[in-house]
Amino acid sequence: MGDDWFYSIGYFGIKIRTWCNDLVTKIPQALTNSFLLGLGSEDLEQFAKFQGEKAFRGRQIHEWIYEKGAKDLESITVLPKEWRDSLYNKGIRVGRLKEIHRVLAQDSTIKLLMGTTDGEIIETVGIPTDKRLTVCVSSQIGCPMGCRFCATGKGGLKRSLDVNEIVDQVISIREVMNRRPTHVVFMGMGEPLLNIRNVLDSIQCITNDLGIGQRKITVSTVGIPGTLPNLAKLAKERLGRVKFTLAVSLHAPNQDLRELIIPSASSYPITSLLKDCRKYLELTGRRVSFEYILLGGLNDQEIYAEQLSNLVSGFQSHVNLIAYNPIAEEAFKRPSQFSVNSFKERLKSKGIAVSVRASRGRDKDAACGQLRRQQIDKMKVSQVSN
Repeated sequence: MGDDWFYSIGYFGIKIRTWCNDLVTKIPQALTNSFLLGLGSEDLEQFAKFQGEKAFRGRQIHEWIYEKGAKDLESITVLPKEWRDSLYNKGIRVGRLKEIHRVLAQDSTIKLLMGTTDGEIIETVGIPTDKRLTVCVSSQIGCPMGCRFCATGKGGLKRSLDVNEIVDQVISIREVMNRRPTHVVFMGMGEPLLNIRNVLDSIQCITNDLGIGQRKITVSTVGIPGTLPNLAKLAKERLGRVKFTLAVSLHAPNQDLRELIIPSASSYPITSLLKDCRKYLELTGRRVSFEYILLGGLNDQEIYAEQLSNLVSGFQSHVNLIAYNPIAEEAFKRPSQFSVNSFKERLKSKGIAVSVRASRGRDKDAACGQLRRQQIDKMKVSQVSN
């Protein structure tokens, strides 16, 4: 595949990638990938045959990785040892991550820090209720978007995650919580639309190989200029159909306030963003969910609820309100419950579909990126001490 990328320059000179049509061409993964996690059953059959084995060996690998949770080749004992050793010597790995740290909140939410092969740290969260288990996955290490309320963006972007690193987060939560995940939300570290190819391949794997339907998957974005219509087309070509939910992190009902909260929004007028959302709905038939984080005394007044209702009315959408989880780097305040309820009721009175997302894991640094930053700081202190 040619590296035919187009770039537009965003806030602070961030290179925001948009893609051309040849991105939909899929390289035969089984012949180029050194990690087996992320490959489907047919890919693994092709891989086995390419290695001089029977196709059923690929199906065995698939079973051991996705059902039995094999972490390395050595543990897939159903394969001949000679072949396992040969694959290892060729640089083939399962592609699992290593757990570094975990915390358990009072509400049973679990946050994991996972180590990558290049020494980076990924954060993922398991959020249980009686009837469901939601995995909040990261798509990048760090984030370039610079949302002021988010701890992840304070350290900038390291790199995007590979497919195996995204899928592993779902499997790791399944193992730690001894329970099958029912939902996956791309709301962890990073901007998914800046890693869209791997995100879509991960959705395909999560759906086909882990059995979590697209309708139970949500992809969240702050908004990258011009990408939503392309996302709709690309998702159709890569996944066959678009059934996952698109969640747009709006957080303000007007451009000035949005730029105050999300500085990179200066490159993407809110009117253009809403126009692209309408086009996405037209292309996919899927309603758009708008995320709105309530910051006490800043964007939680009823006048902003009025503006928000005017902004999103007239097309199929849903507003998800989120009470802010404070981080040390910013002076933003958590809104009062009265403000949350008043904001919600004003939207409802205007005929807007709205819900309030319950805060989970607040006693264990639930805000995105907090635990990772603390762990990195501890590691730096330890290195200095040594």
